[in-house]
Amino acid sequence: MNNKLMKLQSRPDYVDEVYKALLDAISDGSLAPGMRITQEEIAEQMAVSRSPVLQALRLLKKDGFVQDAPGRGILVSPLDPDWTGRLYEIRGALDMLAVRLAAERKAKIDPQLIINGRQASQSGVVKALIDTDIAFHTAIYQASGNPLIAESALVHWNHLRRVMGAVLQSSAQRQSIWDEHEAIASAIAEGDSKRAVELTDLHTQRARISLVKRLDEVLKQQSNQA
Repeated sequence: MNNKLMKLQSRPDYVDEVYKALLDAISDGSLAPGMRITQEEIAEQMAVSRSPVLQALRLLKKDGFVQDAPGRGILVSPLDPDWTGRLYEIRGALDMLAVRLAAERKAKIDPQLIINGRQASQSGVVKALIDTDIAFHTAIYQASGNPLIAESALVHWNHLRRVMGAVLQSSAQRQSIWDEHEAIASAIAEGDSKRAVELTDLHTQRARISLVKRLDEVLKQQSNQA
């Protein structure tokens, strides 16, 4: 494993820190899908003992980010278009609940989030594209008034960050995404929960179809180049 992981400051319990560091590396592609990693390598790079690494890897395995490798070690879980489609089904249900609750409160979504998203879309910077998209949806979760929605959505977004990163490295963001976001925010502010839910359902379906299709194309291209 050639990737460098940040050393952690000395603390009695490192599990959360190791988990977050590994999750960030997996989500941004530093630890790529299919890469083999071992407790020893991680512990050495982070300057921690093997115990918190083992516990962090168990949590990552439970959440589906890593899996047992044939023989020795752990593999970063491969990306799977079918599984990604199922993730979007769950995310869609959470998003529709969030917009309905937010619209019932006539919540105002910060318009700067839309501006930031359009600027990111024009820049084409992958990290900015992903961060602004997540920031918009997180704002809706917070506006819903139900903190369990954001907590439930977090693990799904971490998986989707991986997919979005892989896809956006080789293709542009959908042109209509921020128009769709703006329409959803307007429906929420107007208190039109029915329209907000309908727009969110359509938005999620479009995102799912587009992302799954492009992920499949990326994986096939990588397979042909191997």
